[in-house]
Amino acid sequence: MHSGILRRLCAGLASLALLLPPLALARELLAVGSDFPRVFERSAAGDYQGLGPDVLRQVLEPRGYSLRFASYPWARAQRMVELGQADILIGPYRSAAREARFAFVGPAFYRDRIVLYCRRTGSCQWSGDLRQLAGQRVGVVRAWAYGARFDSAREGLDLVTVEGVGNGLKMLSLGRLELLASNQRNTLPKLQALGLTDEISQLEPPVDTLDGYFAFPLGSSHARLREDFDEGLRQLLERGQLARLADQWQVDIP
Repeated sequence: MHSGILRRLCAGLASLALLLPPLALARELLAVGSDFPRVFERSAAGDYQGLGPDVLRQVLEPRGYSLRFASYPWARAQRMVELGQADILIGPYRSAAREARFAFVGPAFYRDRIVLYCRRTGSCQWSGDLRQLAGQRVGVVRAWAYGARFDSAREGLDLVTVEGVGNGLKMLSLGRLELLASNQRNTLPKLQALGLTDEISQLEPPVDTLDGYFAFPLGSSHARLREDFDEGLRQLLERGQLARLADQWQVDIP
C-alpha cells in the first residue's frame, strides 16, 4: 500500500477513535446483577430482561456502547464491580458502606418496600417498632441492604442469614425462623412458586422504603462511562421514558 494512503488511513482511524467512548473501543460492557423480578431477570428463552436492562440499553447503546449481561449470586456480582471485573451493577440499594465500594451514578430508577413475613399460625406482633422483634429469629438475605433504620437495630436482633428469598421462605415455613425480612417485589413471586401464599403472610406497615440504583467501579478508568450514563439517565427521566418503562414492568419508581 502506498505510504501516503496508509498515513491517511491511520489518521482517519485515529480521528474515529477520538469520537467513541474509550470503554466501547476496548470491549463491550459487562452489566451484572442477581435475579430481581421485573428489574433483572431471564426470560424462558434465556434472554436478560427487566427494567434494568431496558434502561441500560436505551441510555448507553445510542452513545456507542455495547452491552453484555450476566447473573451471579448477589455478593459475587457486587464484588466483581468493586474489583472492576464488571462495569455496571444493576439495582443495589444505596448505603454508606456501599458508597465506599461503588460509584452510585444518577438518580434511583426503582423503589421497593421492605417488609416482614410471618407464618399465619405464628404469633407475630408488629406495629412498626423494630424493638418488637427482639428475641425472635429474623431471616435476612445474604449481602442485602435493609436501610439505615434496620441497621441501627441490628445489634438487638437475632438475625439469621439465608442464601436467598426462596430459602428464607422455606425456613420460615418449617419454623426455623419466626420472621423473614425481604422486599415485596422479590418475595411475592417466590411465595406463589413455592405454594406458600396461604401459609405465610406479609405484615404491615413496611420496615422501610428503599430506592435502587446503578453502580459502577470507583476508578478513573470508568469516569467517562459514569459521565455518559448520568447524562443519559437524566435525559430518559426528563422525557418520561423511565416512567413508561417502569409501567410496562409494573415496577414502582421514586
